[in-house]
Amino acid sequence: MKTKVIAICNQKGGVGKTTTAVSLAAGLALRGREVLLIDLDPQGQCATTLGLNPEPGAFYLLTMGSAANETAFVKQYVRQTGREHFWLLAGNQTTMAAQTVLNSQERPVSAIREAVARFTNNGLGYVIFDTAPSVGGIQERAIWASDMVLIPTSTEYLSTDSVRKLSDTLLYLQKEKSWKGALLGVLPTFYHDQLREHKAAMEDLRQGFGDRVLPAIHRAAALAECPGESKTIFEKDPDSRSAQEYQALVDLVIKYS
Repeated sequence: MKTKVIAICNQKGGVGKTTTAVSLAAGLALRGREVLLIDLDPQGQCATTLGLNPEPGAFYLLTMGSAANETAFVKQYVRQTGREHFWLLAGNQTTMAAQTVLNSQERPVSAIREAVARFTNNGLGYVIFDTAPSVGGIQERAIWASDMVLIPTSTEYLSTDSVRKLSDTLLYLQKEKSWKGALLGVLPTFYHDQLREHKAAMEDLRQGFGDRVLPAIHRAAALAECPGESKTIFEKDPDSRSAQEYQALVDLVIKYS
């Protein structure tokens, strides 16, 4: 099976990107797929969510070449998460410096795709990027490196604005930079079906993106508690609605892989 690369993106923060990236990676691993989660967000929250330490692994991935010794150096930062089939290349604040390096050296839009190629020929099923809520270089290159893009978005006022902006970025990359990937879907998060504002936001999303809008992830205490306990939702409460909702996302990814 060819390694599939998936980017979790939004230009707005606080929409559940890291929760979605970790949950998707963990769910795929539970299905027996070998998964590498790469944290491209300088906050380094993938590591802390999984009970590990933020590290400059992403910085070295983004700034080092592909020679054998450089590849070996980068690979030493790949950590087993303590969960079968599930690996992490962590990031930290140095990731911001990597963006400066990429831009100052005028690295091509294909730079991240080339950087992760060192991982894709050894039986790896999926590479998943958790990206920062910003533009400026890394996010665009991560999208171009990906076969599929997933856009989590909170179901709140003006939530669709950032989704439309990112959709414009995808269209630009397809038309101007020959990106071959596709939008997997828009994932509503923190949804509360009794709130009028959330219902209105869902309707707005459906009008704008039609069947690209995926089944919502509902707001849940269990999801909010997972990072503090260094657990995935499948470890925290495997029978919960949240676990079932993220399992449905896993099924969708496998279907289109």
